Amino acid sequence: MPFVKLIKNKAYFKRYQVKYKRRREGKTDYRARKRLITQDKNKYGTAKYRLVVRFSNRFVTVSVHCAEVVGDKCICTATSKELPRYGLKNGLKNFAAAYATGLLCARRLLQKVGLDELYEGNDDPDGEVVSTEAGKKTYFVEELDDDKRPFKCLLDVGVTTTTTGHRVFAALKGASDGGLDVPHNHKRFAGYDKEAKEYDAEAMADRIKGAHVSEYMEKLMDEDNAKYQQLFSKYIEEGVEPDGLEDLYTSVHEAIREDPSPAEKSEFEVTDRTTYKKAKKLTYEERKARVEAKKAAMEEEEDEDESEEEEEEAPAKKADY
Repeated sequence: MPFVKLIKNKAYFKRYQVKYKRRREGKTDYRARKRLITQDKNKYGTAKYRLVVRFSNRFVTVSVHCAEVVGDKCICTATSKELPRYGLKNGLKNFAAAYATGLLCARRLLQKVGLDELYEGNDDPDGEVVSTEAGKKTYFVEELDDDKRPFKCLLDVGVTTTTTGHRVFAALKGASDGGLDVPHNHKRFAGYDKEAKEYDAEAMADRIKGAHVSEYMEKLMDEDNAKYQQLFSKYIEEGVEPDGLEDLYTSVHEAIREDPSPAEKSEFEVTDRTTYKKAKKLTYEERKARVEAKKAAMEEEEDEDESEEEEEEAPAKKADY
């Protein structure tokens, strides 16, 4: 018999330690998270903020977090579920919706901390990367205030693959145009050509205003009207035409800047449909009586079925005689 070396012995399993739960579930990249939350020791407990962008099956969520010892603390959040309030009722997870959600989160946060008037951001999104240098530092805002620095946060994409033109960078661009200082460059924006190393800012601006959606709508209208009716049925119900998408997104951006505050929560009203009364607990005698009543009902049904069968068989017997 050949010699077999036992590698995973008892000592191995005694010392085995499983990975973190969110690592096992594939939800958190702890290597990236460590670098995002680790603060310099000479900052003495200064918070380090992250712009967290996540996509679900239907919506986009953009929020600003800071890590504490007990866990992450959410400073501000916005979701594309709120965009119907500003006039956008369809396509709540596409590129343009991600930009609008990032803009909403940025304006809401700056309003909360009192920097919304100092850092208004870019009113007309043109796709260009805006930055200002002050000494040895670079701030990604148009103008730098003399007294107060801009609100800085780092992009947190989670486990999303950061391909060129991904929607997470639309949310980043929306937050940057909203007045936040988020370090970035144009190499992951839509419109960047990796081979030619050239960036087309107009292509990025068109996607922010939904030009790619309107082009696809027009293409389907000409080639396959049935498919157009199927894919864009909600747009048709709202009366949204391909030519009006740019104006629609522009109006949404303006409405967000006018009032980025969250909607007031309505109090939950209990109605007759929502009330629920728990059934009274029966005693042993009541339960026993209920079982006897069910047995009696079942016996009556069986007797009725037998009588019906006898009545049906009686004419057949007479016919035989």
